[in-house]
Amino acid sequence: MRMLLSSAQLAEGIERLAAEVGGDTSEKPLTVIGVLTGSIMVVADLIRRLEGPVQLNMVWASSYRGTATSPGRLDLRLDLLPDLAGHDVLVVDDIFDSGRTMQALMEELRQRGAARVRSLVLLRKQGRAEVAMEPDFVGFDIPDAFVVGYGLDFDGLWRHLPYLAALDDDDIARHASAAAGAGG
Repeated sequence: MRMLLSSAQLAEGIERLAAEVGGDTSEKPLTVIGVLTGSIMVVADLIRRLEGPVQLNMVWASSYRGTATSPGRLDLRLDLLPDLAGHDVLVVDDIFDSGRTMQALMEELRQRGAARVRSLVLLRKQGRAEVAMEPDFVGFDIPDAFVVGYGLDFDGLWRHLPYLAALDDDDIARHASAAAGAGG
C-alpha cells in the first residue's frame, strides 16, 4: 500500500468542504444523505463542522462486489428515506469514480421532490467518469488507483485506516490469494 492522503490532509479537506457547503446554504435545514458504507467517515466528520440545523439520513448504493475493482450493476436502497419534498439535500459519497451512483441518486432524489439537490464527494478519480455530471463539492482529485482507508474498502477490509492508501496489483493479488486459501 502507498499512502495518498494523510489523516491531517483529510481533516483539512473536510474542513474546506464544510466551509464550501456552509457558504452555499439556503434558509431551510440541510438534509445530508450519506451513501453507505464508504461515506461514514466523511459524513461523521463533515456534519460536526456544519452550522445550523442538519438532518441526517443514509442510503445504500453499491456497484462493487467483494474483490471487484471495476463497477458492476448498480443497486440502490432508498426505502429508509423520509419525505424529501421541499428539502435542501446534500448527497455525500466517498468517491466519484464512474459517476453512475451519484447521477442515479441525484435523479431519484429530484424525482422525490427535493427543492435542491447537491453532491459532495471526498474523492474524484481522474479519467474514470462515465457521466456528464460533476459533483458540486470535491475534496480531492486522485489518480486512477484502487484506494482504501477513511471509509473505503477492498473486500470489506481497510475501512478503518485514518489515511487514504492506494493498493497496487500485488496488494490485490496477495489479498485474493489469502482469501482463497482461507476458504473465503
